[in-house]
Amino acid sequence: MKKNKRLFILLTLYFFISQIDAQTPLSFEESLYLLNQGNQSLKIADKSIEIAKAERDKLNAFWYPSLQSTGAFVHMSEKIEVKQPLSQFTDPAKDFVHSIIPDDQIISSILDQIGANTLVFPLAPRNLTTIDLSAEWVLFSGGKRFRATNIGRAMVDLARESRAQVSANQQNLLVESYYGLRLAQQIVTVREETYNGLKKHYENALKLEAAGMIDKAGRLFAQVNMDEAKRALDAARKEEAVVQSALKVLLNKKDTDSNIIPTSPLFMNDSLPPKMLFDLSVNSGNYTLNQLQLQQHIAKQEVRIAQSGYLPNIALFGKQTLYSHGIQSNLLPRTMVGIGFTWNLFDGLDREKRVRQSKLTEQTLALGQMKARDDLAVGVDKLYTQLEKAQDNVKALNATIALSEELVRIRKKSFTEGMATSTEVIDAETMLATVKVARLAAYYEYDVALMNLLSLCGTPEQFTNYQPKP
Repeated sequence: MKKNKRLFILLTLYFFISQIDAQTPLSFEESLYLLNQGNQSLKIADKSIEIAKAERDKLNAFWYPSLQSTGAFVHMSEKIEVKQPLSQFTDPAKDFVHSIIPDDQIISSILDQIGANTLVFPLAPRNLTTIDLSAEWVLFSGGKRFRATNIGRAMVDLARESRAQVSANQQNLLVESYYGLRLAQQIVTVREETYNGLKKHYENALKLEAAGMIDKAGRLFAQVNMDEAKRALDAARKEEAVVQSALKVLLNKKDTDSNIIPTSPLFMNDSLPPKMLFDLSVNSGNYTLNQLQLQQHIAKQEVRIAQSGYLPNIALFGKQTLYSHGIQSNLLPRTMVGIGFTWNLFDGLDREKRVRQSKLTEQTLALGQMKARDDLAVGVDKLYTQLEKAQDNVKALNATIALSEELVRIRKKSFTEGMATSTEVIDAETMLATVKVARLAAYYEYDVALMNLLSLCGTPEQFTNYQPKP
């Protein structure tokens, strides 16, 4: 008997320890740290920054000289040689001899025989081999390299702004999931309280029916509402499980078996900063506006690059032959250094079209920036109004909850004394649960709207400053 009792105690302790191990208390700051460490969307955004940096380095490569090595083996159908007939030399000599000796025949005959031949000078054989090293350094490109460098820097800044926007969006999801889980757990608590209250009421109804103080219909009405409260409790627990899974996925903890227990409570501030401060912040820190400004800056640089097409390119070049077979150095020098330019005088109006296209892109981005400012102003008004509405709702619901709790207490007491009906007690319990859930929802809406407003202003990190200090 003692052995079985000891075994029962050990099993009970093991059950409670396993339940403790299966739960992970997590504050909002800790969940934010986990989000920054393991979130997949943030990792993708970090890779985008690395890609932008690589693109910037690629654009900066235009500042450096290019060095190339070329080689070739050439087989020609004929040799390269110079053929020179000797008659052009012997004919003047014959004229000179005739001027001295008019009747000369012997010397003239010899010169005619010599002039009938052709002198051949070989320059290169049929098979040629060469290996060369050539270099080119652009000294002036019409400002293209300066503009390309500016574009590369702007692309990195644009990637960083995009990464910050992704981080803000993920923090919005974190607030929705983290405080959504907190809300779901508290709703489960409210539903449990309501179910336990209606269960207690049903037990009292059984006793009163046995005593003849209420009829069967009153007892059945209490039972139906108790079952309805049980279904509401089960639905709240299922909703909690769904939000629990969503938070695990967001924090990249989907492979763990332990459930997350949020320790940071739902909160609401007594007062809010003036809306004008949020208007100023959104105009200076909004991610969309910053991205449009950077894109407009890139478009301006592209206009300058297109306009630089009207200017010549000046470059310093050099060539060194490392190995040559079949080509004499007196015909083709081994080393050459020089400076040259290329100037595109006409390209079928391609430059004009590029300039116009870049200007249209810049104008479109300017219009998009103006529209974004108007949309953001509306967004700030909407979110700020939601915050004020949530505060007003909580103030009104606090008084309603106090009255509802008192009404439940009075009607329960009256029901046990036969002075109130079962319907009145159930109505009071249901109204109390509804008001409590509405107040919790108002807190949740406040927290989510606050995070969305701060993200809209580009300052999501300030959310922790609004949280109550422990």
